[in-house]
Amino acid sequence: MLSVLALAGCSGKTQSLGGTTRVVLTTGFGRDEVFRIEKSSCSLAEIMVYLTNTKNQYENTFGREIWDASYNGETLEENIKDTVLARMARIKALNLLAAKYGIALDQNEQEQARQVARIYYDSLKDAEKKAMGADEELLCKMYGEYALSEKVYRYLIADINPEISDDEARTITVQHILIKTYSLDENGERVEYTREAKEEAYKRAQEALKKARDGDEFTSLIAEYSEDPNTSYSFIKGSMDPAFEEAAFNLGTDEISGIVETRHGYHIIKCISTFDRDETDRNKIEIVEQRRREVFNEEYSGFVEGLTRNLNQKLWEQVTFIEDGEVTTDSFFEVYREHFQNEL
Repeated sequence: MLSVLALAGCSGKTQSLGGTTRVVLTTGFGRDEVFRIEKSSCSLAEIMVYLTNTKNQYENTFGREIWDASYNGETLEENIKDTVLARMARIKALNLLAAKYGIALDQNEQEQARQVARIYYDSLKDAEKKAMGADEELLCKMYGEYALSEKVYRYLIADINPEISDDEARTITVQHILIKTYSLDENGERVEYTREAKEEAYKRAQEALKKARDGDEFTSLIAEYSEDPNTSYSFIKGSMDPAFEEAAFNLGTDEISGIVETRHGYHIIKCISTFDRDETDRNKIEIVEQRRREVFNEEYSGFVEGLTRNLNQKLWEQVTFIEDGEVTTDSFFEVYREHFQNEL
């Protein structure tokens, strides 16, 4: 939902978390201080609370074998570490943004943060408290910062309520026949057809279209002619190739288009459904949320661009999962969602 901060270590090395960084050479990290954004600091204990809960959530869902997975040479543990670092950086930055706008938790919200911290702390075994380095005061601070980051987000999007029409939000479902105008070489690279091969492809498309308009079963024609493994698509405006989309949205139910050319080749489209009330209403909600995220990201990105942020590279490289059968906590976020009611 949010852009993320890049954090630079003392060596100038930048974590691959996206965004832009202003490198400041700093050696004055406090003990167990993982990173600093302006004067806002993140401790090792805060990182371990997030990292441990995230790790155990994955493990409970997918099993311990999930840690054998890797992608592009990066283990899942390394990926989750980076995700946690980015999440903590967002929260710290959003708390700085809240200060800019004079937004703070009210007395009731502060009390809720204390109550939630107490509930979560009481759920922890002694081994978990020791392994994560978490006490009730730290957890109260973390829940408060988490709540404030959500509050500033809602503040910035409060007035964003665009009117979305049924036509803009409606989902249509179509079947189609695709005759390609390209092939793939041995390296998987796209190779465009020659003029002669493209003419042959167009003749096949004409043949398929004639059969469709003569009443042949469209699904049979798909099996005979189409070179797309997907026989149907459901989509809203703005999500498909413009030529394909324009032709599809101009069809009524059971109508068949002419030959439509896109970068993929020649399409023949049959409309299966033009409107679904429930799906349209769900799309309206999603479009509004997307517009809100766009407005927020513009404000947030401009704010974080000028922030100074530094990563304690040496300490960060030492951070690993806690491997202890007694450390199974995974409810940090669930407890918050269940017990914290943050209203603007």
